[in-house]
Amino acid sequence: MLRRLLAIAGKEVRQLRRDRLTFGMIIGVPLLQILLFGYAIDLDVRSVSAAVADHANTSLSRQLVASAEASQVVTIKRSAAGPEELEALLDAGEIDVGIFIPHDFERRVLDNDRPAGQLLINGSDPTVESIVRQLARMPLPGQAQAQPLFEPRTYYNPERRSPVNIVPALIGVILHLTMVMFTAIAIVRERERGNLELLITTPVKSAELMLGKITPYVIIGLIQVSLILLVSQYLFDLPIRGRVIDLYLAAALFILAALALGLTVSTLAKTQFQAIQLTVFTFLPSILLSGFMFPFDGMPRVAQWIGEVIPLTHFVRLSRGILVRGAELSELHSEVWPLLAFFVVFMIIATLRFNKRLD
Repeated sequence: MLRRLLAIAGKEVRQLRRDRLTFGMIIGVPLLQILLFGYAIDLDVRSVSAAVADHANTSLSRQLVASAEASQVVTIKRSAAGPEELEALLDAGEIDVGIFIPHDFERRVLDNDRPAGQLLINGSDPTVESIVRQLARMPLPGQAQAQPLFEPRTYYNPERRSPVNIVPALIGVILHLTMVMFTAIAIVRERERGNLELLITTPVKSAELMLGKITPYVIIGLIQVSLILLVSQYLFDLPIRGRVIDLYLAAALFILAALALGLTVSTLAKTQFQAIQLTVFTFLPSILLSGFMFPFDGMPRVAQWIGEVIPLTHFVRLSRGILVRGAELSELHSEVWPLLAFFVVFMIIATLRFNKRLD
């Protein structure tokens, strides 16, 4: 009996040695997770993008702004004319915190009966919102802490309901998993069923084959978006503050990017099992580095650079901007072109790799 068990075990080891992709996953997945969770993921949010509108423009108000930036909680990126411009910057997603210091700032400090300024906080990210609220009780330079210095005003989700923050980003997570997995097995399935040889003999070009493969899934992805929105509104009372057409356009761009990634995976895998393995391998950094689970501003700079290459990062910003903040797609154009670029690049890669397989 022991001999038979050892024989089967030896056969399995030899199969794993021949399957380089599976063997690589055995090593790659633990390394990827330990690097992501140990290095890239940081719940201590720092350097949150902020703007300041200082109507007082006194030495004390300037010291206050300097102290806020010295706390490393926020990074002052620009100045604003007033609270209206701060709100516009929040709507456009250019900042997460607006610091408003009124013209009677010093008198408010002396009165000691009301907050001396206001914090305008982007409530679409609950982690950022909870960290930034610490600035409300920041003491003045050289003084002990007394009354709250700032009055925090949470925009977009003042009730702090989790579904309002999670569901918009969850749309992208679900689309990434399903779209990449569906198309990752597309070419592999054709090969396993013997249909690939038939496709080679037809006049269909590689680019036409790739585009034909992903076209039905674009419709399926938009149906999934509709289903998620309907269920979320019925169960969680999800607000839709922006235009629905903008959300569908953003979703279509993200779906195309995810499908192009799935096609590239399908040209790398030899079996459907390997295709699923590679899908999981792409899913881990996407969900961890996109700002869905952990605050993007809290990650190291290198991790943020990697996150900017991930399509889910840009769709999370688009979906939260449209659904939660009510922004228009034209205001979020900086998140649109990376999705287009990702789609074009990976479609070219998938087409070229498929050409090599035809040889």
